[in-house]
Amino acid sequence: MADYEERRTLLGDGDEGSSAGRRTAGGPGRQMWAICDPSHLLHRLIVLVFMCFLGFGSYFCYDNPAALQTQVIQDLNLNTAKFMQLYAWYSWPNVFLCFFGGFLLDRVFGIRLGTIIFSLFVCVGQVIFATGALVNHFWLMEAGRFVFGIGGESLAVAQNTYAVNWFKGKELNLVFGLQLSMARVGSTVNMNIMGWVYSKVVDLVGSPGHTALGASLMIAAVTCLFSLICALVLAVLDKRAEKILHKEEGKTGEVVKLTDVKDFPITLWLIFIICVAYYVAIFPFIGLGQVFFIEKFNFSPAEARAVNSIVYIISAPASPVLGLMVDKTGRNVVWVMIAVVATLAAHMMLAFTFWNPWIAMSLLGVSYSLLACALWPMVAFVVPEHQLGTAYGFMQSIQNLGLALIAMAAGSILDNRGYLVLEVFFCICICIALMAVVLLYFVDYLRGGDLNRSAAARAKLQKEATSAADRIKRRPSKPTEGELARLAPMSAFGLRNRYLSRLGAQLPDHCSTHLSSLAHRSVLK
Repeated sequence: MADYEERRTLLGDGDEGSSAGRRTAGGPGRQMWAICDPSHLLHRLIVLVFMCFLGFGSYFCYDNPAALQTQVIQDLNLNTAKFMQLYAWYSWPNVFLCFFGGFLLDRVFGIRLGTIIFSLFVCVGQVIFATGALVNHFWLMEAGRFVFGIGGESLAVAQNTYAVNWFKGKELNLVFGLQLSMARVGSTVNMNIMGWVYSKVVDLVGSPGHTALGASLMIAAVTCLFSLICALVLAVLDKRAEKILHKEEGKTGEVVKLTDVKDFPITLWLIFIICVAYYVAIFPFIGLGQVFFIEKFNFSPAEARAVNSIVYIISAPASPVLGLMVDKTGRNVVWVMIAVVATLAAHMMLAFTFWNPWIAMSLLGVSYSLLACALWPMVAFVVPEHQLGTAYGFMQSIQNLGLALIAMAAGSILDNRGYLVLEVFFCICICIALMAVVLLYFVDYLRGGDLNRSAAARAKLQKEATSAADRIKRRPSKPTEGELARLAPMSAFGLRNRYLSRLGAQLPDHCSTHLSSLAHRSVLK
């Protein structure tokens, strides 16, 4: 057995079977197929499938209110302000949990148990939300969204941690792109299927109302149950891989220190402003978009749901492609500026023209994907690595705070002023983001232009920094006085005494000091 383990250690991943694609594990007489080997790509692809579906239920159910906007308002007799509370209650817990989600996964629960717990929060929250609709208690629906929010954002952190743990140094960028695409698929499927589900439930129940609405939302909870099953399977696979590969349980790597906030540079605060001002004009608009397209463009409910989901449909395939483009070209600030200007143009088309909304919404989908690919990586360019956890946590926290406040404000504006004023309000938010981008460009330019470097310039700078670090490592340290003394040439007297000592001759006591660097006195006697 010891010989076998030594052989595994020496051969590593290359100890694979010949034609059958198998490798030995657990003993000389046992064979492990590639699909069962945690270090093999085929096995990791299977893990990736469960990893992508881990967040599917959360993203599917997050926009359930948007997909059923008309039904929720009519069946529960709500105004738009009350309706938008469903989104605000999701965001409130994440104002604080963004700081502590990584800590809970690292220090309290562990990635496996933490993922299961957060999946349970998502599943239970959706069930409470659906139950509130069934019994026609809106406060219970709000409580369900609050519980749902506790698990939603932290589950995304857990999903990213699993990705890093399984794919770091291998296919990580592709994995992140696939996870984001799967999230957008969940949102898209929700937007286009929930109206159909509601109509089928109405046929079974016999009439529309809160009962049909609650039953439809309960059916949607099945996707959360599916994600919970994925969390359980991932826990088993990760535990098994830990035993076979002798690796540690994955950690988020986030180190959150609130005292770091005082050291944030002005460029990071401008990035925060862009993030909040931009996203508050995207997600609340999508939450209210269905009725907007029905009222202004005379779309049918199915057509309205389709055009409202185009942002997510485009984002699914575009995010990996645009992310690769930004990686290859650099110039993050310029890309952010282009995305913000395009978004402003899309909102202005929706507000002041009657052009086909597919044009504006398609433009909005591309610009939304481009901004995400260019904005979020900039945080790593302006803060040191040990502050990244705090910076991203703070960024997500104020984003959720902005979304909660703007969701309530948007509902109130729509009730009192209508969609035109609401669109003007969203344009103002985008203008604030645009001013912050322009200011960021000039501040960064005055500080050397680190954020807006081309990809070639960044690669050259990184290469120079690596070479400088290597030179410092290879540079010999300054010798000590003792080392200099040992390097100094011996006198004729010292050489004669050393020769006599090698012969075993007895030396006078006053000569022993010259031999201190050779051996102890007791050895020479």
